[in-house]
Amino acid sequence: MHFGNKILKYQDQIFADLAKLIAIPSVRGEAEPGKPFGTAPAQALQCILEIAEKLGFSTQNVGNYAGHAEYGQGEEIAAVLSHVDVVPAGDGWETDPFVMTKIGNQYFGRGVADDKGAAIVSLYCLKVLQDEQVPTKRRIRTIFGAGEETGSDDLERYFEKEPMPVMGFTPDSEYGVCNREKGILRMNFSAPNDSTVLKSFTAGTVVNAVPAGACAELACTRDERERLRTAMVSMEGRFTLEETDEGARITSEGTASHAMQPQEGFNAASHLLALLFEVFTEEQMGTLPAFLQKHIGVELDGASMGIRQQDDESGPLTLNLGLVHADASLCTAAIDIRYPVTSDGSAIIETIQKTARAEDVFSEEGGHMKPLFLPADRPFIALLQNAYKAFIGEPAPLYSTGGGTYARELGGKGVAFGPFFPDEPDRRLHNTNENIDIDRFMLHAQICLEAMYHMAVDD
Repeated sequence: MHFGNKILKYQDQIFADLAKLIAIPSVRGEAEPGKPFGTAPAQALQCILEIAEKLGFSTQNVGNYAGHAEYGQGEEIAAVLSHVDVVPAGDGWETDPFVMTKIGNQYFGRGVADDKGAAIVSLYCLKVLQDEQVPTKRRIRTIFGAGEETGSDDLERYFEKEPMPVMGFTPDSEYGVCNREKGILRMNFSAPNDSTVLKSFTAGTVVNAVPAGACAELACTRDERERLRTAMVSMEGRFTLEETDEGARITSEGTASHAMQPQEGFNAASHLLALLFEVFTEEQMGTLPAFLQKHIGVELDGASMGIRQQDDESGPLTLNLGLVHADASLCTAAIDIRYPVTSDGSAIIETIQKTARAEDVFSEEGGHMKPLFLPADRPFIALLQNAYKAFIGEPAPLYSTGGGTYARELGGKGVAFGPFFPDEPDRRLHNTNENIDIDRFMLHAQICLEAMYHMAVDD
């Protein structure tokens, strides 16, 4: 029998504690003293650390940025890194997103899949090691961050106070072993609202998701309004037009998806802009909307921005227009780019800024995580591949992702590993009705424990 099987008898406890964590709507809020990401993420971090203490572990909370629970002895530290913050719930849920709800063989709730479920599992893997009194070569930690979804410095602050592990993985992606993560670049744009027709524009809640909705308030003539109605029929998208005193209000309905896979969604913002440019000129629409239409449009590959590229290791660059906002005085927008692991991020920034300057648009970096590339011959990768093989029957394959995980924070000593399997249906991460399949989730728990056991005891 493989060691990982020992997690199965803890299933009821795992889901009971996960329900407590799901009940905390740990979306980033306004920073407060001692709570850098607001009240709810701090509550979620404190909740999981209290669960750990009740299970008998020593814990540490580093300024409500991140914390850990620890088991074992040894000079070195191995770690599993997960996060307890979540993206906003959004609209359209069939259950309460902050009440973990069982339907058939699935649990629904914001965070069950990303990443609270994996966080609780990693803690119970520690519990098994403790209950079995496993002697260790190195200490093993489950580290919990509170600001992952907003690309924060949560782990950076944690590692200012705590030692760096010699190896680690984050169960915040899918199986097999993700030894290549694309670079993640966010860019912010702004310009005065010099449009003669655009009174307001609202789209997106976070930059790392495809906007599912967008709305524009327009000052326009009756003729322009009718031309918009006509264009709505032929243009790609789902639009609704309401007459207003000044002209029209148009809403655009899209489909949300993670920014690392913009092709899986439908961008309500970019398609609404495309509709408006069917009727209005660049001069009417103004500086920033014209820039967005000319250099992004509805593209997902950065071609019109001059940054389209790809490599064999990780595939093509993707670009997501995640946020667009306009009021009476200012227009702003933000994009999320995932670029190949062998590319030069600084060259991409330079190209974007040069393009923006030429159009009188202010641009600035909104966050930049350089790529991760861990060679396939590292012993740690073999350890993880073998943990997977123990339950699946073949070694975990290596793959690349456009997603950004905590693995980057480990300085070339970590990867993403699990919790989902490539053949699983969409778990709707960052979308409505986020869920986990109980059987597949417990299979992950077995693999996770097998890996943590060997991280703790192997030479």
